[in-house]
Amino acid sequence: MISKDQVMPLLMEASPSYRLPIEDRDLLYLMLADFARHLLQLQQQQLTDGFPAVARVIERLHLEGDQHVREAATIGLLEGIQNNWGNQNTDPELFAQHLLPESAKWWQSLNDFWSGKSKFVGHDRVRHNP
Repeated sequence: MISKDQVMPLLMEASPSYRLPIEDRDLLYLMLADFARHLLQLQQQQLTDGFPAVARVIERLHLEGDQHVREAATIGLLEGIQNNWGNQNTDPELFAQHLLPESAKWWQSLNDFWSGKSKFVGHDRVRHNP
């Protein structure tokens, strides 16, 4: 099972150009937000060859992570990508096309939540509105 201490090393292995900020090393959600900004920079520079490797790690986090890691992969990283990219007028779906099935499901659950189609009540429970 993947623990929170393993998350950033796995992502850094998948995206070697990323450098972890020293001040955020103990705060997983801040590190994931920073990593989402890094992915945005790569997209803006059209350096997206590593996105499939990152998507494979995100899938592993969803499938093999403990509860905290699974939630952080969704709320910290996927939502971070959606927010950071969208706020910079970059379509987050450019990254979503690389996601594997479990991660794509959680990506869609975030989209459904923000559009009012569902209520996100926990990583293992999403309520869809009638």
